[in-house]
Amino acid sequence: MNIAMIMIMKRRTSLVRRLRASALAGAALLLAACTEKAPLTAEWVSTTEEAPWQAQAPVKATKGQVESDLKIIVDTTATEQSVEGFGSCFNELGWLSLMLLEDSDRQAVMSELFSPGKGADFNLCRLPIGANDFARNWYSFDETPGDFAMKDFSIARDKEMLIPFIHNAQKYRPDLKLWASPWSPPVWMKHNKHYASVPLHKGRFDNGMKKGQEGHEGSDMFIRQKPYLEAYALYFSKFIQAYRNEGIRISAVMPQNEFNSAQPFPSCCWTAAGLADFIGHYLGPAMKKEGVQLMFGTMERPNEALVDTILTDPEAGKYIHTVGFQWAGKEALPGIHKRYPSLHLWQTEQECGDGRNSWEEAVQAWNLMKEYFDSGVSAYMYWNTSLLEGGTSTWGWSQNSLVVVRQEGNSAHFTYSYTPEYYVMKHLSHYVRPGARKLRLGGDFEDALAFRNPDGSLVIAMRNSDALVLHLSLQIGKETFLLPLPAYSLSTVLVP
Repeated sequence: MNIAMIMIMKRRTSLVRRLRASALAGAALLLAACTEKAPLTAEWVSTTEEAPWQAQAPVKATKGQVESDLKIIVDTTATEQSVEGFGSCFNELGWLSLMLLEDSDRQAVMSELFSPGKGADFNLCRLPIGANDFARNWYSFDETPGDFAMKDFSIARDKEMLIPFIHNAQKYRPDLKLWASPWSPPVWMKHNKHYASVPLHKGRFDNGMKKGQEGHEGSDMFIRQKPYLEAYALYFSKFIQAYRNEGIRISAVMPQNEFNSAQPFPSCCWTAAGLADFIGHYLGPAMKKEGVQLMFGTMERPNEALVDTILTDPEAGKYIHTVGFQWAGKEALPGIHKRYPSLHLWQTEQECGDGRNSWEEAVQAWNLMKEYFDSGVSAYMYWNTSLLEGGTSTWGWSQNSLVVVRQEGNSAHFTYSYTPEYYVMKHLSHYVRPGARKLRLGGDFEDALAFRNPDGSLVIAMRNSDALVLHLSLQIGKETFLLPLPAYSLSTVLVP
């Protein structure tokens, strides 16, 4: 082979190599383009006083830093407590209001509240054992004096209102989790022989209490004698069994609502020592036999020692699964969470408002939710699900609700609407799934809550308290969303 041919062969080989290298480089670029992740797109909804629950245009993330007024940094590895759920309470006056609606409207409300993935998506609710302050009037399940064997125990009254209310919710949420507590024991089990703790004599709001029947915080109004304590534990067991026979499983009970509060409606003061005795020797063993968890509370005082008394008691402490906090009890939460990091902590009652259902009260509702979740709770519950307009209780207290039912003029027709506080609840409950983990946030914007759902999606709720649009950057890893939050608004972003 001559030299010319050799040179031609070398040039051809070099050309082939260059073509192969070019093809490989092109393939690599194509593969990189195909495998590079598309920018994240977030779902976004906002609520203002004038325009609740407005779906905003989906927002795409950009790489790197974005110019903004303030910044939130989401660290998906900085996890805190796990979320168990959201809900409200089944009260007689709630169902009474909903029963005034046409059935189609009532079912629309119940579906909005309880259907998975639709509206509020409630999965965890409360009910009273006997009458509470939003019952039609006073009752218990056994008002036969001295009936220690509970022979006359009956839930016939609950079959009129509460059980149909719960069954309707179960229609949309069959796995609805329920817990219960009494506001007052049967009156014959109390020293004052009255369902209330203090008098109420104001016009038509009169509880009939006579002089000398008053009870006091820091005292045991329950008769702490063995036959009464045994009978009261049996009362709880009968309640669990009777509801189970109605297709309603109660997962947990609490021995007393607001055990420090002497109220003019159904109530009963206990000392923490008295409750420790009842829990440790009577109610705890009875509920263990029924397969029902035991809660302590509801804690409505900022006194951590009251919780410590129960949890450090060698008999009572071993039965407590959850502690519930409401009202001023929230001030005891940080210390309890620090000392008992594995204890389940629930917010058990949204503060009630005054029946106006105003935007200002909705802002307060958001502030409460943020404080409770930042203090370690894993569940959050509203109080009144639905009420007639004005929200006045049997004992004269006007309160807020998630749904307001109102009469149209003098007609027999009733309509309904959702209140601002409903949308505040929905901004979290609609998106945050059971099992989600709360996330710690960085940056210079603090009026926000964030959660990571079990499927990996992120939920970030934010409030703009300013009169101007707030341009907020939301940084997640190397990607950033720029959100123009409307003035005086609450917003939730869902990042897949």
